Amino acid sequence: MEQQHTVGFLLKQWRNRRRLTQLDLALKAEISQRHLSFLESGRARPSRNMVMLLAEQLDVPLRERNVILNAAGFAPQFSHQPLEAPGLSAAREAIDRILHGHLPHPALAVDRHWNLLSANPAVGFLLTDVAPHLLEGKVNVLRMSLHPEGLAPRILNLGEWSAHILSRLSHQIEVTADCQLVALRDELMVLAFPEPARRKRTAAQVQDIAVPLRLKSAVGPLAFISTTTVFGTAVDVTLSEVTIEAFFPANSDTAAVMAGFAYGQ
Repeated sequence: MEQQHTVGFLLKQWRNRRRLTQLDLALKAEISQRHLSFLESGRARPSRNMVMLLAEQLDVPLRERNVILNAAGFAPQFSHQPLEAPGLSAAREAIDRILHGHLPHPALAVDRHWNLLSANPAVGFLLTDVAPHLLEGKVNVLRMSLHPEGLAPRILNLGEWSAHILSRLSHQIEVTADCQLVALRDELMVLAFPEPARRKRTAAQVQDIAVPLRLKSAVGPLAFISTTTVFGTAVDVTLSEVTIEAFFPANSDTAAVMAGFAYGQ
């Protein structure tokens, strides 16, 4: 077995990602540093319970916990059903209720790579000028947001919003170590800040505790602040990776416009 596929290598890799020493992790897991060292080096084979304990202490995503279990010779612990599967019907219903209950304001659900899963009608109200090719097939909401044929020309605080998006994406990469997210971030960096000097300068200016999304519209400027909802008790891989983004009006003018949208429906 190649080293990068061994359970010891994976545990060490995740420990390093979390910036923990062997002693740090051993104390958190209430095991000896010597035993942890043996596990990482391959001199000892972990039990299933030990793998689950260490993965929990390292806050490893459910998808990757299954990978570590498989490397240790155990069956996956967490199911991985398509969102359309009968077993996730209650979750789909909950997502729909949240999205439509948020009307007249925009709300959408995305997967781990920011591909659109579902959205309420208010989202469509904001996308009237987006190029059709960005709304076909698998729609990536971050690409659509920063693309020059997407929302970007209408975002009044594009530099601030772009830096916020990229910072959030970088944090997600740090947590998940997802290679596809790294590729997406690289693509968005070019879209948002083609000049490296401007990229650094704009990113350094973001210090607000909440970055609004400010948009041009036919009825005047709109401003939204957003909240994020996840299924905190999910034990299915797919469900654990669903994120709901809900946008709230940041001022009374925006609230009035969105109320008018609801009346027009």
